[in-house]
Order: sequence, then structure tokens, then C-alpha cells
Amino acid sequence: MPEIIEFTTDKRFVRRARELTIIRAMVRMYCRGHDHPGRAPHCADCAELLDYASRRLERCVFGDAKPTCTNCTVHCYSAEKREQIRQVMRWAGPRMPLRHPILSIYHVFDGHRPAPRLPAKLPKQGG
Repeated sequence: MPEIIEFTTDKRFVRRARELTIIRAMVRMYCRGHDHPGRAPHCADCAELLDYASRRLERCVFGDAKPTCTNCTVHCYSAEKREQIRQVMRWAGPRMPLRHPILSIYHVFDGHRPAPRLPAKLPKQGG
């Protein structure tokens, strides 16, 4: 039976945990900056987008070698969600160094990492 790993606490998945922290910060800044109604930490739309982004990140085929979304060869977001997250990142990105300078530096470094090649598919066993 395969081992189930919680990626946010496992040391092998630090890169994805950091990416999730960056996405959370950007969505929170965007939601607050646009005065979305009904926001506890996030309004319903931003909470849905954050949940979607978290699921995509958890299921990334590259694992912890995941590049930033801009450099990724696999675009796993639906067209609608991709446009939403792009809008959030365009707005929050320039403001990140003021609110979250350390995360911004990590994100810049992560952006310069080379994108890995897709994992090879295992051949089907006929039988």
C-alpha cells in the first residue's frame, strides 16, 4: 500500500508548501484590496479560487520539483481559473515585496529554476 504524505508538513515537500503560502498571501491581498463582500479571511469567490489552486498544487505531476506556473510545461488550471489566478497575481505581485518581502525573494528565485521535463509514462502491461 502506498504511503500517504501530508505535503505541507513533510520536509521533502518544502517547495510546494512555500508555493501554497505565496498563493494564499496573494489571494488574501487581492481579496482585501478589492473590498470583496463577505470576507472572513476571503470572500466566497476568492476562497473557491484558493481551494482550487491548493488542489492543483497537491496533485502536481512534478511533485516538489514543480516550477512556478509561468514556467510550467503543463497547464493544469481550467481556462477560467487560469485567468482568475493570473488577474490575482498581476494585482498582488507588485505589492508582494512590501507586504511579504521574504516570500517575494523566494518566489523570484523559484522563478529562475529550470522547469523539469514531464515524467515518462510507464508502459502498459498487456496480458
